[in-house]
Amino acid sequence: MKIDVISTGIHIAFYHVFFLNSLRRVLIAIEIIGHWLNPSYPKQTHTMKTKINSLTDLMAALDNNVPKNLELQTSILCPYAIVLPVGFSLTGVDKEKCIISFNNSDGIGLTANNEVADLTIQTNPNNRAIYTLSNHADLGTLTLKNLTVTGQVQILTRAGTTKTRLIADNVDIVACDARRYSEQPQKYGVNVYQGAFTVYNYNSDPNSVINATLTNISLGRKGAPVIGAGLFICGFSDNGGWVIADKITTGDIHSNGMLPFGQPNMITAGVFIVYGTKVKNLSHNGPVTTYGVNDMVLDTWGHVEKWVAEKPIVSYGPSGIGFVNFGTVDEFEAKDKVETFGSGARGFNQYDGTVTKAIFHSIITHGNGSIGMQFSKPVGSIEVKNGVVTNGSVGQSLVKGVIMTLPADAISVKPGGEIGELKISGGITTQGDNVHSYHVEGGIVHKLTIKGDIIANGDNSVAIAVTDNGETPLTNISAISKQGIAVQISKGKVTDRTGLTAKGAKGNIVE
Repeated sequence: MKIDVISTGIHIAFYHVFFLNSLRRVLIAIEIIGHWLNPSYPKQTHTMKTKINSLTDLMAALDNNVPKNLELQTSILCPYAIVLPVGFSLTGVDKEKCIISFNNSDGIGLTANNEVADLTIQTNPNNRAIYTLSNHADLGTLTLKNLTVTGQVQILTRAGTTKTRLIADNVDIVACDARRYSEQPQKYGVNVYQGAFTVYNYNSDPNSVINATLTNISLGRKGAPVIGAGLFICGFSDNGGWVIADKITTGDIHSNGMLPFGQPNMITAGVFIVYGTKVKNLSHNGPVTTYGVNDMVLDTWGHVEKWVAEKPIVSYGPSGIGFVNFGTVDEFEAKDKVETFGSGARGFNQYDGTVTKAIFHSIITHGNGSIGMQFSKPVGSIEVKNGVVTNGSVGQSLVKGVIMTLPADAISVKPGGEIGELKISGGITTQGDNVHSYHVEGGIVHKLTIKGDIIANGDNSVAIAVTDNGETPLTNISAISKQGIAVQISKGKVTDRTGLTAKGAKGNIVE
């Protein structure tokens, strides 16, 4: 039977060669023989280059089912979306002069084994500039390279698709509004908007996977952020389908969720690694900045092995946490400051999951209710090299889908929180009234090293509080409260007081 199939394929191939007699038919013949012998034969290996000078050229080329590299020679306006057939690529001879625009619709639909490269692509910002439109079991390799984009890049796979390889390099999304799509992850009492660059495995099959390599992804502009989330990577659930990324690197990211103040059950982030994701290496080579309500800068519900931020992590909106972890992070390092300006905008929050090792340059918050660092789950080693400072007093903040009133404590260790080792150079300082600089509130700290003083400057503010069965050593610690109590212990335990010094306007050590 297999011999008959091979023979049929060869007869068809030689018909093209000898009766139609052209180099193009020779290549088609090779393609046909390859597919007859092996259905997984690469579909893009022998594509022909076709120069495109007009919309008419483009539509005629897309009607031909022979895989091609369609190379734009000039700018083209399309009044409707286009779909690249299996094996087709769309490129530009020069990105500066080759702009493909879509004035009424989405842009370029991908099916399988497609490449889009060296182009400027423009849709309306709330449309998809590039998207998947296929239910093939295997989408092969989708490649996006050297693109400047207006509109969303949405690589979303659904039931029926179990395998996709995504390669994206040097993709710059200038403007996008990604809020209108109903496919949204849900957990911890909140939904999450999709992002300007979205990779989403929306297939519940635990064997389905998108394997991704994303490098040099830039989103928005300073003062002109993309709307919704920024970089959004998501599987179907904690148990798959999966998105597995060996490497993700970003340039500048600026995003604004555009959520109304007081909205408790919707969030966004500049970079959101959602559930069903496994990332080996994640690096931010440019600043990551968010501007909106509930607009986290870095957020994860998934698993990241190594995460490095080379530049500042900054949020300006209310409840915009600098780095919030609900997932598992093996190693994290912020080499520049984490700074937040909005009310209730914490610097770092460990809500669920764990982080094995985290190193921060510095953490600074400005708003009321904006805690510097808060821990609600066990973590390993935490280090801050240049101090933790909060400037606010008591204010409202979003906590797991609920708006709560919180003091702007610098360090807060809640019940369930446990720190293996906490090391801070540069001291801990609070400026606001009625706050705590170091508050072990039911949690446990096993080892504490502070180089510098723990200072509370505000009225009735406490430098150190150990309460509600909390435990911590205070070895060689200097605690100063200029308008309150230096060290307050209430139903808590100090495991070692060797070298502790305390000076408070309203009491040095109060038990």
